[in-house]
Amino acid sequence: MSKVEQSTKLDLDRIIFIGRTFEEYLDMFSLSEEKLKGKKILDCPAGACSFTAVGNKAGINVTACDIAYDHSFDDLQNKGLQDVEHAMENIQKAKNKFQWNYFKTIEQLRNHRIRALQDCALDMSKSRERYIPATLPTLPFDTEQFDMTLSAHFLFMYGDRLEYQFHIETLNELLRVTKEEIRVFPLVDLEGKRYEHLEKIKEYLANNGCSVEEVSVSYEFMTNANAMLIIKKG
Repeated sequence: MSKVEQSTKLDLDRIIFIGRTFEEYLDMFSLSEEKLKGKKILDCPAGACSFTAVGNKAGINVTACDIAYDHSFDDLQNKGLQDVEHAMENIQKAKNKFQWNYFKTIEQLRNHRIRALQDCALDMSKSRERYIPATLPTLPFDTEQFDMTLSAHFLFMYGDRLEYQFHIETLNELLRVTKEEIRVFPLVDLEGKRYEHLEKIKEYLANNGCSVEEVSVSYEFMTNANAMLIIKKG
């Protein structure tokens, strides 16, 4: 087993393997296919998102990384199907915490989640080299290997269990492997409250030569999760 495998190995039962569709990514990050073409993109952490699978089919150069990719795509697909159903049950119980504009019904949401999972698993089975196992805050990539990095539903969202220093170390690592800009979505925690250290992080980034901007986006499913952070390197 390689050092990367040793550092990323995590019991599959402890991984939640669920993801968003390519279309959701465009809306979450206010992007278009035209804006992405010609760039090298990193999706980190990517989970079961179909952004890499659909993006590469469209001629966009996307690499995905996630701690889950240490496992086989068959195991991940099976785990993902279980996780989608578990998520739907929980969302059904707390429907008032979500905005039902982007998705009209639970069934429509389920279909999007399953489509993302299936696209991801199929692409993994054919192009495993695009799916790199990694455990933040360390990434197995070269300095400025990517033009843009997208990071969804991880940083800030788990502010109750990921310490401030972890956020700083992770952002520093994302900055190391990124040449131009990083986009992080959303800016709230699992309760829909603004991440408590966000202003402190913005100040830290600015003091280290980055320009930082909060931008509202058209995508909102979880209430208040409707903005991203754009971090541009100086």
